[in-house]
Amino acid sequence: MIKHLRSAADLDADTATLILDTAAEMATLAGREVKKLPTLRGRTVVNLFYEDSTRTRISFEAAAKRLSADVINFSAKGSSVSKGESLKDTALTLQAMGADAVVIRHPASGAPHRLASWVDGSVINAGDGTHEHPTQALLDAYTMRSRLGKIDGLRVAIVGDVLHSRVARSNVLLLTTLGAQVTLVGPPTLIPLDVAAALSASTKVSYDLDSVLPEADVVMMLRVQTERMQDSYFPSAREYSRRYGLDAPRMRKLPEHAIVMHPGPMNRGMEIAPEVADSTRSTIVEQVANGVSARMAVLYLLLGGKA
Repeated sequence: MIKHLRSAADLDADTATLILDTAAEMATLAGREVKKLPTLRGRTVVNLFYEDSTRTRISFEAAAKRLSADVINFSAKGSSVSKGESLKDTALTLQAMGADAVVIRHPASGAPHRLASWVDGSVINAGDGTHEHPTQALLDAYTMRSRLGKIDGLRVAIVGDVLHSRVARSNVLLLTTLGAQVTLVGPPTLIPLDVAAALSASTKVSYDLDSVLPEADVVMMLRVQTERMQDSYFPSAREYSRRYGLDAPRMRKLPEHAIVMHPGPMNRGMEIAPEVADSTRSTIVEQVANGVSARMAVLYLLLGGKA
C-alpha cells in the first residue's frame, strides 16, 4: 500500500480497487448501533486546512473518529499562520507532536508534495489549489460503482469549469485508470486543450453538452468557480446556464439508467437546476455519505490496516 495520497496518479487500478472495496466494507458501519471500529486507536490524525471547507473537513473528521483515531483540527485562521508562520514550520510543529497522518487543504498547488518531505506520517491531499482532490475522485468512483455496478466501460461526462477544478483533474486520472471513458464538456475558455491532453491521452473534449448527453452513463456537473476567475470566461451567467446548465429538459435526454453528480457546493440555477439536483437521478446527497466511507478506507489502509 502507498504511504501518501497526494494525487490520483498515485493510484494504480489494483490499489484504487482495494480502496473502493474497503470503502464498501466501511459503509456497513452506517447500519450499526455503534458506528466505530478500534482500528486506529492511539493514532493521531491532523486536519490541516488553509482554505474554508464544510464537506471535506467534516468528512475526514468523522472518518477518523469512526476508526477511533485522535483528531486535531487545525485552521489557518486564528493560528500562527496569520502571524506569518510558513508551511514548513507548521509541518515541523506537527511532526514534533507525533502526527501519524496529516490531511491538508491548501490554496497552493503542490503543497501536499512539499509537506510529505517534512513529516514522517502519511500525507493526504484534501485539495491543493486548482491541482487535485484525490479523495473526492475516490468517493465519486465509489458512488458510480454503487449505483451502476461498475466503472470499467462507463461513459462519464464532466461538465463546466474544468480549468479551475481540482475535482475534474483527479476524476479524469482515476476514472481512466479504472477503465471509464471520460469526456470534458464546457466552453473553450474553460477547457484548454493542453490541460485535457495532460490529464489523459484518452480523454475527449466537447463544447456541445446536448450532443454528449444521450450517450452518457454519468454526468458530473462542476461548480463555476467565480472566486478564481480574474477574467471574463463567458458572456454572462445566464448565457452559461443556457448552454451548459443541466435543467429538466436536458436531463430527459439522458439514458434511463444515467445518474447526475455534483461535488458541491452547488450554484443552483446556474450549472444545475434545482429540480435536477433534487431528482431521483441525483447522487449528490449519496456522495456526501459515501465520502465518509471512502476516507475511512484511505485512513485505514494508509495507516497500516490490512487488506
